[in-house]
Amino acid sequence: MTNDSDSSSLIRLNIGGKKFCTTIDTLTQREPDSMLAAMFSGRHTLCQDPEKGYVFVDRDGEHFRHILNWLRDGVVPTLKDSKYTELLREAEYYQLLDLSFVDFSYACLRNVFFSRANLHCAKFKDVDAEGTNFHNATLRECEFTGANLRGALLAGANLQSANLQDACLINSSFCQADLRSAHLQNADLTNANLEGAILEGANLKGAKLSNTNLKDANLQRAYLRQVNLRDTHLEGAKLDGANLLGAMR
Repeated sequence: MTNDSDSSSLIRLNIGGKKFCTTIDTLTQREPDSMLAAMFSGRHTLCQDPEKGYVFVDRDGEHFRHILNWLRDGVVPTLKDSKYTELLREAEYYQLLDLSFVDFSYACLRNVFFSRANLHCAKFKDVDAEGTNFHNATLRECEFTGANLRGALLAGANLQSANLQDACLINSSFCQADLRSAHLQNADLTNANLEGAILEGANLKGAKLSNTNLKDANLQRAYLRQVNLRDTHLEGAKLDGANLLGAMR
């Protein structure tokens, strides 16, 4: 069936046996690059129940009402910790990548996949995001204060002006990440990999940098007061204009 109907027309969906009714506008306008927007763009032939007109999608329908409410209102529901992972797995399937300004504070987000997602200004205060994948994500001005990001992948992420104060960043990877003007006061970066990262103007006062890899990192004008750099790998790092008062080298 090729959809040639008006953009405000009703669409009936059967998601893994659960029935939903919505409009083409809802499915296409908020996230025009999503899988759902592509399905109902009019460019594709859809498999439709000949009797009742439902379009079938072979996914678990439990969380699809939250997907629809996100597309309608941009609201992420308050869920129990384990349910966030399930919901984000569905969001990944439908290629819903715009999660800017969403508040995930205090949630359990272990091993969740946020790669390439737009999380501009999202809140992750005190979240448990151990092992989570933020590869190439947009995390500008995000709040990660007190967050557990042990072993998280943030390589290539845009973290300009992000707040990671007091965060646990042990064994995390920030290779080639953009951390310009980021707040990393008292963050624990033990064994973290920041090779080639941009930390220009970042505040690392009191941060733990034991065995941290900062090779070829840009630390120009960074604030490194009261930091112990004795066990930090700084080969090729740029430190022009950095504030190193009281730093141990």
